[in-house]
Amino acid sequence: HVQLVESGGDLVQPGGSLRLSCAASGYTYSSYCMGWFRQAPGKEREGVAFLSRDGPTEYAESVKGRFTVSRDISTRTLYLNMDNLKPEDSATYYCAASLSWNVLRTPSNSVRGRSWGQGTQVTVS
Repeated sequence: HVQLVESGGDLVQPGGSLRLSCAASGYTYSSYCMGWFRQAPGKEREGVAFLSRDGPTEYAESVKGRFTVSRDISTRTLYLNMDNLKPEDSATYYCAASLSWNVLRTPSNSVRGRSWGQGTQVTVS
């Protein structure tokens, strides 16, 4: 049973930085692809940053050059470093994990084989 717990969300001024963490348990961590999504009030959830099990990453155009996804296998933690934050980055950020790279990144809410954390709130104001 995959368990994901996010932390690190906060209120920050525009131009500031934050680091989100996602602690994972309940599965073979190194076998999974992992990523971050976000959802702002009244908007659809969107993919932000993804990290494959072998290392390649993928970012949404809106965060390229500002956000960096990484993980520490020894501590089973996924990170999202966010720099030069903008008000439009305000959202609830969710950690996700899947054995499938494609399943992890799909926008569909009905896909099976993807696990979620409970979310952490980021407010840029």
